[in-house]
Amino acid sequence: MYALIHQDTHSRARTGVIHTAHGDVATPAFVAVATRASVKAVEPDAIREIGVQMVISNSYHLHLRPGEDTIARLGGLHGFSGWNGPTMTDSGGFQVFSLGAGKEHGVGKVASIFPGEDRPRQPGNYKQGKSLVKLTEDGVWFRSVIDGSPRFFSPESVIELERNLGADIILVLDECTSPLHDYAYTKNAMERTHRWAARAVAAFARLHDEVWFPNPEQHLFGIVQGGAYEDLRTESARTIATMGFAGFAIGGSLGKSKSDMYHVLDWTIPILPADRPRHLLGIGEIEDIFAAVRRGVDTFDCAAPTRIARNGTVFVKEAPRHRINLRNARFRDDFRPIDPTCDCFTCRHHSRAYLRHLCRAGELSFYRLTTIHNLRFLTRLMAEIRDAIGADRFDALAAEWGVVTGYPDSTD
Repeated sequence: MYALIHQDTHSRARTGVIHTAHGDVATPAFVAVATRASVKAVEPDAIREIGVQMVISNSYHLHLRPGEDTIARLGGLHGFSGWNGPTMTDSGGFQVFSLGAGKEHGVGKVASIFPGEDRPRQPGNYKQGKSLVKLTEDGVWFRSVIDGSPRFFSPESVIELERNLGADIILVLDECTSPLHDYAYTKNAMERTHRWAARAVAAFARLHDEVWFPNPEQHLFGIVQGGAYEDLRTESARTIATMGFAGFAIGGSLGKSKSDMYHVLDWTIPILPADRPRHLLGIGEIEDIFAAVRRGVDTFDCAAPTRIARNGTVFVKEAPRHRINLRNARFRDDFRPIDPTCDCFTCRHHSRAYLRHLCRAGELSFYRLTTIHNLRFLTRLMAEIRDAIGADRFDALAAEWGVVTGYPDSTD
């Protein structure tokens, strides 16, 4: 399903094409998050116009509502949502983690996944909670956040769930770990993930032959675990690489800092087969995109660009961290577009002052307009990156963006 186009001469950065039943994806690419079969505040036609190539939905949330059977009867995610481009589904493993170890350790998508970058994590300065899941070798029990009913995910049931959803790329159920888990726990979780992966491969093959589903041309991705421990990451990469997956995702704890994450990628990617795509789960900061592409990552997903847009934060190339917050009073009389180089609908029609007004007034149109901008900003950035790799000037482009692709928070 993957064709390599060009390998950068100075790094592992590469361009390629992922082939799916619903179209091709030019890589490297940012995958927009459509958790409940919808990119929040933006309809499918606008997503296409923005240039988004692929979206990722979440099996956990869609299982709870409206249910995979309903979605299957309506033609799978493509028929159900009206988005007819390439689609991925996550297994829900991260949501199970969030209800379990994530609550116990106070880490997650909103609480920092890199606790070493926060203030010292002493009791009382981060929110802890009680685990709401029961994890066993068979799978994981949890309660629905909608009605409290007990639910069970196994590697096999998640494959059936994702087959019903009909995405082009589906991910196996894995056990995510926290950056605060110790070596022994992380090793045990990794080994369970490997056993679950083998069961998922068997279930995928069996269901492919025996049952009708909305999209018979699905591809199954394995997930590399192992926390921020080099021996575990390399062991996991070698094990998952031998199971016949069409592609690979890198997930779980990526350490306590950005440098830890970059080390994880340096350990993992050289082991994975070069003829298959590599996806980095849950990462979407601009500096991290550059660093991960340089190490050979092909696709990314992250909810942050759309979430921060709804909170007033928008991307610009020149600002610190490549972002500004439109809630700031200094934009009250700023009649410039968010980014004068951007060709999105928002930048072509509206000023920072008007957008700030919408934000402060609580107008719902603000969510749509800023989300359009942030997603278009990222699709344009990824096109720049692809062009730079093709011209063997990726590092020069990173320098133009003021991005450090090495280990910015360590002495390495």
